[in-house]
Amino acid sequence: MEGCGYRDLSSEFERKKAVILGVSFDTVQENAAFAAKMKFPYPLLCDVDRAIGLAYGACSTPQDRSARRISYVIGPDGRVRYAFPKVDPKSHPAEVLALV
Repeated sequence: MEGCGYRDLSSEFERKKAVILGVSFDTVQENAAFAAKMKFPYPLLCDVDRAIGLAYGACSTPQDRSARRISYVIGPDGRVRYAFPKVDPKSHPAEVLALV
């Protein structure tokens, strides 16, 4: 799972002063339970209204039930540095780590 890859590399991201954020369409309670179960050291943001998903292309409509697996690297200036419209959940965390 992609989230576990980020979890396992979280100290390396931290060393590079990079912040990991996950985004999910799930509720606060669902995300909290999932993050605790998976021992994620980074926050999972709740996007129940799909506003983030629509803005970043993770979904096409507010009615979409699931998000596309995508990611972005955003620089300290708030600008998108890298966009990944498709990711391999197993290798992607290491790929992103190499770019930050």
